[in-house]
Amino acid sequence: MSLYDASPLLTIGMPVYNGANFIDNAIESILCQSFTDFELIICDNASSDGTPAICRKFTERDNRVQYLSNQENIGAAANFNRVFHAGKGKYFKWAAHDDELGPEYLKKCVELLEKNNDTVLCHSQVNVINETGKVIRHDSINPYPLASDSAPERFNALIRTDLDIYEVFGVIRRNVLEKTPLIGSYIASDRPLRAELGLHGKFAFLAEPLFLCRDHPQRSICAMPAHHMRGQWFDPKLKGRFVFPHWRILAEYFKCIGRIKELTVQEKFSCQTAVLKWLGIHQNWARLLADPVLVFFPGMESVLIRFGKHMAHRGNGD
Repeated sequence: MSLYDASPLLTIGMPVYNGANFIDNAIESILCQSFTDFELIICDNASSDGTPAICRKFTERDNRVQYLSNQENIGAAANFNRVFHAGKGKYFKWAAHDDELGPEYLKKCVELLEKNNDTVLCHSQVNVINETGKVIRHDSINPYPLASDSAPERFNALIRTDLDIYEVFGVIRRNVLEKTPLIGSYIASDRPLRAELGLHGKFAFLAEPLFLCRDHPQRSICAMPAHHMRGQWFDPKLKGRFVFPHWRILAEYFKCIGRIKELTVQEKFSCQTAVLKWLGIHQNWARLLADPVLVFFPGMESVLIRFGKHMAHRGNGD
């Protein structure tokens, strides 16, 4: 077997749709990594901009880059999962087309995972950048509860912070990730995935902010600020269908607890109790009440978004 026939240690999967605005920078930041034993699999979800031409330019330049394309838009969830299934690496990382990595990110993440078998995911602290690449803020992640030996403690910490899901873009053990449903075809399915990974093992974080998350007006969460707007983005089949996104998240938290056979009865009870406490965090009880309201009165979205922001400011003492 030649060197080029061997599976790389790491697969990086980049799902993209109309990403010509930033994908050049994102790919460059990956190819410039000090760690080189990886494959980059890009899956284009039927883009209508210059994304295909940019991606093909990189496949001609570097044989680690593969370019796949869908004939039609299959939705973000299916596209995220396609890049995972197409890879071969022992470790896997999703990469967004608009984020960037510091040059040592992959090397340090892989080294940490190789030395710590009980760690299932490694990420770094986060700097948020704007459209020009300027750092506009630092989003600090508390690493301590996520490195706990207690699965319920990790799970509780993850669902209490489920408005920030940076860890889904960390370096993850493939054999653990394949035990999960991956990204589900429902709104905010990355939240239960993040929590389920925490039930399988510890998370670790590099002290340096080597992950650069780009905040810009074209991001899905900016273009679709209300959860109910994002159904078709996750799965085109949800267009025109009634969705109850926060009820679905609640149900999936309970489901992921049930999938982990290694948990004791007491640990499962602790996790289920944590889900019930989740109702009181970030006005989640109000979000559950809002789901049926928006099914029958979709025009209330803007009112509820403003109300949610007002309550968040009050909660922060603003």
